[in-house]
Amino acid sequence: MMQVWGSLLIFIVCPLLGGLPLISWITYALTQKKLKDLGTGNISVSAAFYHGGRVVGILAVLSEAFKGIAAVVLARAFFPENSEWEIVALIALVVGRFWIGKGAGTTNVVWGYGVHDPIAALLVFIIGGIGFTILREKRQGRAAILILFPLITSLLHPQESALIVMTIALGCLMGWIYTQIPDDLDLKAETAQKESQSMFQFFRGDRAIVSLNQTLQSQKAGSKAATLSHLKRLGYPVPDGWVLFPGDDPQPLIELLDPSEQEPLVVRSSAIGEDSESASAAGQYETILNITRREELLPAIARCLASYDRSAAVQYRRDRGTPDASMVVLIQKQIRGVFSGVAFSRDPVARQGDEVAIEALPGEATRVVSGRVTPESYRVRVQDAPESWVLPDDRPLEIEGSGDVPPQLIQQVAWLARHLESQFQGVPQDIEWTFDGETLWLLQARSITTLVPIWTRKIAAEVIPGVIRPLTWSINRPLTCGVWGQIFTIVLGKRATGLDFTETATLHYSQAYFNASLLGQIFLRMGLPPESLEFLTRGAKFSKPPLASTLKNIPGLLKLVGQELQLQRDFERDDRQQFSPFLKETLQPAELSVGELLTRINLILDLLKIATYYSILAPLSAAVRKALLKVPDEQIDQGGTPEVSALRELQRVAIAAQPILKGSDVFAELAQTAEGRQVLDQFEQVLHRYGYLSEVGTDIAVPTWRENPQPIRNLFAQFCRSPLTPTIPQRRKSSVQRRFDLKGRVTEVYSRLLAELRGCFVSLETLWLKSGTLTESGDIFFLEWAEVWQVAQSGEILNRLPALIAQRRSQFTQDSQLTQIPAIVYGEDPPTPRLQNWSSSQQLQGIGASPGQVEGRIKVLRSLSTATEIDSNTILVVPYTDSGWAPLLARAGGLISEVGGRLSHGAIVAREYRIPAVMDIHNATQIFHDGQQVRIDGQRGTIEIL
Repeated sequence: MMQVWGSLLIFIVCPLLGGLPLISWITYALTQKKLKDLGTGNISVSAAFYHGGRVVGILAVLSEAFKGIAAVVLARAFFPENSEWEIVALIALVVGRFWIGKGAGTTNVVWGYGVHDPIAALLVFIIGGIGFTILREKRQGRAAILILFPLITSLLHPQESALIVMTIALGCLMGWIYTQIPDDLDLKAETAQKESQSMFQFFRGDRAIVSLNQTLQSQKAGSKAATLSHLKRLGYPVPDGWVLFPGDDPQPLIELLDPSEQEPLVVRSSAIGEDSESASAAGQYETILNITRREELLPAIARCLASYDRSAAVQYRRDRGTPDASMVVLIQKQIRGVFSGVAFSRDPVARQGDEVAIEALPGEATRVVSGRVTPESYRVRVQDAPESWVLPDDRPLEIEGSGDVPPQLIQQVAWLARHLESQFQGVPQDIEWTFDGETLWLLQARSITTLVPIWTRKIAAEVIPGVIRPLTWSINRPLTCGVWGQIFTIVLGKRATGLDFTETATLHYSQAYFNASLLGQIFLRMGLPPESLEFLTRGAKFSKPPLASTLKNIPGLLKLVGQELQLQRDFERDDRQQFSPFLKETLQPAELSVGELLTRINLILDLLKIATYYSILAPLSAAVRKALLKVPDEQIDQGGTPEVSALRELQRVAIAAQPILKGSDVFAELAQTAEGRQVLDQFEQVLHRYGYLSEVGTDIAVPTWRENPQPIRNLFAQFCRSPLTPTIPQRRKSSVQRRFDLKGRVTEVYSRLLAELRGCFVSLETLWLKSGTLTESGDIFFLEWAEVWQVAQSGEILNRLPALIAQRRSQFTQDSQLTQIPAIVYGEDPPTPRLQNWSSSQQLQGIGASPGQVEGRIKVLRSLSTATEIDSNTILVVPYTDSGWAPLLARAGGLISEVGGRLSHGAIVAREYRIPAVMDIHNATQIFHDGQQVRIDGQRGTIEIL
């Protein structure tokens, strides 16, 4: 009876076990790829290795080995005396693997047979390995193995006829299955010559012929071939091609290729170092076109190889510091183009904006890149990041330029170029293309070397907004870059080697930009997507990081998590031991000498190094916890943030003044009564308590509220005339709320330290104005900190100070008057910002930061000093929002900001007062004008011009 149940289990469980799609599950879990939709659609171990990589392949082997071993163990448990049932179980397993799991079951059989008869399996392995070495052909090797299984079984067990028959049956079944299922290793060598699917996957000499369908590494095959291989496997329309490595015998490949007048070939270079981000080597090596006879291939290959040693090519490599390496030859099908050209996913001359630059002509691409004819020039505006390289029919693009090339083709080329850019982490791409009347072919793609690195204001404009003077930047940059470097090094460890964290940020147009190229490299090394920083700081969408690469960073990430978990305790310790004792001092900078001021400045800078760590990690910690726990904005009380707390205090005092006021002159009327003077005292207390805040909290060149209280007095007067009651969320004792409270405390400490630092520099400037070292108020902020120290210590640059300060002041003034600052800058030498000629849309899309809809009239404010009467019908348009803007924003009916995100100062205040807000509208202060009627939707992030 037990054997009856055993046979039923074998014929039911084993096919189901074979069909269990463990390989598909593993591959999708680690790579998000569905094997059934890739290549041959074969769900096999080789497909897992090919499409998923080494880790996925090893796990796939283990999963299939488990199946084979499990089937044999199951049969052995029910039929311990009948070993043929173990082979029957393997046959049932293979049937299920083929019919249900769409695989051959080779791995199942190998491991199962190894458990069934280890001695026979070892002999098969040894003899089969020797045979494969001799034959050097995979299919013949497979056939030999299938024959060896029953042959060795009959030699070792001549009396067990049933076992021999079952082994023969298993071999026949496997042989038949091999004829039905294509192997993904063969897929690597597919070519357009479909009548000979496998002809490029065989061994000749010591090396297989390699095609662009295979995975190629740039350090071995050159960037050109590796990139085309990568793009071809992603599904882009790349012509078929084959690669000859240095030392390869070209004859086997030549014998298999059959060029003709109808299907010519082209021989191209793919030198190591060519088409890299540091050197394009455009035109340095020879390309041989129109090869129509087999006899022409060998001379063409020789010419291409010889071009590597031409004097011009050698000098080019020397000029760019590219070491001599080797030439890889790429042979491709040549496309007969009806229209051809080149495209730059970003205009390499303008270096800003959304334009794709295209040059094109009728005919083949060589006419455009040769430089012997003047091509037609086009500029196409592509604002969105394409999800597919094929332009949808309902997405017409704006074009500048006209000529013989059809506009629809120009739009498609632009869309393809921008989609390619997204495939390379946003690095602008230079592509060569051709259109044969039916298909748009991609002939080449490489980074535009002059547009690297990429600089972005998307993050920096929120952290360090507005135009920045040299002294502020010389202090902020090393502090900020140093802390980011510290955080990244914790995660990366030794893999941080070679990354220069001092290049994290720079100034363009006197405004801060972050190095998006460097940050992209950092995040890729961390196993995170390049947009991670925008997720952490601005609430942008965060794509799922690849699990395999993230696993490499687990030790570093755990260290960073440990830092985050003890963040509160560490801050409490440093606040108790260092911050609070210093901030409680009553020392007045105006009473200090130059030497004493320098000593105090150094002390503050040391404290700021510690405080900057908390000022970066605390907001990131709060944002990550909020996102992971999915806590709505409305449930977070931002009252711990100084600007929000100051706003509430100011509002409370204004409400207390209401019973006293009857006229419009608030301060004069309050001063007339004892009760009113008490209200004024409360106002002064608020001003004293928060006097360290300023219009730009991170800029020590901007006066604090204590130094310039008039804007706050004006706002207090407005509050008194029409007070508002803020909506304060009910405080919840949660880890997220505690992190936001910590963020508020850190912001207060950091802002107070900056105010103290400003006070020291103002006092130092006063002394130097008296001594004649400086001539005008504000001069000291046009020096860098190292220069200030040098003047104080040695006076070596005293004779250069007037000209140096005048030049920097002039540049600062010029940059302050720029009306349109690009959000993205490409390369190290950005051009002067220019107005774009595109027609403005009636609806703009930004980041919805505070829900609600409102219609109103626009009031553009570029600084607090231009603030005038504002009411609930006013839609404020501002360049950015910082600590000092908070009281003003509370008076408006809505907010539009050029930069910022859901956790920015403006968004926090807007949500507290239930004011709709839209952030991240580029050049908003130029697009809108005073009195303009608009409707904003703070939920969807849209602005409609009425």
